[in-house]
Amino acid sequence: MELTLPKVARTLATDATYSKATVYHFTLFFLQFAECVMKPEQIASIAHLARLSISETEVPVYAESLSRILSLVGELERAGTAGVAPMAHPLPGLTQRLRADEVTETDQHERYQANAPETAASLYLVPKVIE
Repeated sequence: MELTLPKVARTLATDATYSKATVYHFTLFFLQFAECVMKPEQIASIAHLARLSISETEVPVYAESLSRILSLVGELERAGTAGVAPMAHPLPGLTQRLRADEVTETDQHERYQANAPETAASLYLVPKVIE
């Protein structure tokens, strides 16, 4: 199967606040797992990185689950999306209704800070924890 891969990293020209931005595509990463069965060593490595404690009897269950998930991602990667515009809303022609940005409450920070042990310049003062 011939697969056209997008450019792995692309430099985008943007305004003065961001001179460069890098876009990464994970196609190459997921392709290596597309039709494979996870090995027990891979499951142990992933569990270690995720700080999970799994027993030897749980390894096959995790291996099958992760293999199915990565196979699904591989299927999604193979879907033809050339010429498909990104959606901002699932229903065409509709936009999200936003409420007006209006202040609805009065400033009551003095009332809230009255119960605090210490405040200064309208800020809560707390004990230093890290030296």
